[in-house]
Amino acid sequence: MRTVAYTTLELIFVIVVIGLLASLAIPRVQRDLRSEAKENIVSAIRYTQHKALTDSRVDPFDSSWQKSLWQIRFLTSTIDNRAFFYTISSDQNQNGYTSKIESAIDPANGKYIYSNNGDPNINSDESPNIFIGKKFGINSISFSGGCRYHHIAFDQLGRPHNGLNSATDKYSSYMVDDCILRFGFATDITPLKITISAETGYITSE
Repeated sequence: MRTVAYTTLELIFVIVVIGLLASLAIPRVQRDLRSEAKENIVSAIRYTQHKALTDSRVDPFDSSWQKSLWQIRFLTSTIDNRAFFYTISSDQNQNGYTSKIESAIDPANGKYIYSNNGDPNINSDESPNIFIGKKFGINSISFSGGCRYHHIAFDQLGRPHNGLNSATDKYSSYMVDDCILRFGFATDITPLKITISAETGYITSE
């Protein structure tokens, strides 16, 4: 039987090749994670807008109608401040809080797009897709431009609103500047930027 032997040079060559393949694979994994986060968040914002388009909460006979607009709200867990998640809901009774029954249903799994405290291990009827901190390693969210508060709402025309609870006149919550959201990651991944146009509600990401 013939014994196969490798020279030191051949072994070094193999190690170098493996190292190159690994260096190419790691950025690919990071890009995929960022891409998945972008798809998740953008889809959630668009779904909120869709709910507003199909379920108008505008009522000219109700001076507080803005409070019940469909909105996506970004929150941090009361258990772990680094655990970000989002909810999609309509404050139908206008009491400043939204309950599970006022929340949207995730069309992907039939579960509530809602969580009381941001703990993904508590309730089995809460959609796992909302826990973006745990799923994608998102550890920071910043709002700027037309977003003064950590929520974006939409009216029956798909236009974005902000500051619902403090709205005092007919369209005081209407966004006059583009809303810019930035999502940072715990790992070395390029932050995600999402922009919502003030006039049209058009969503772009980069």
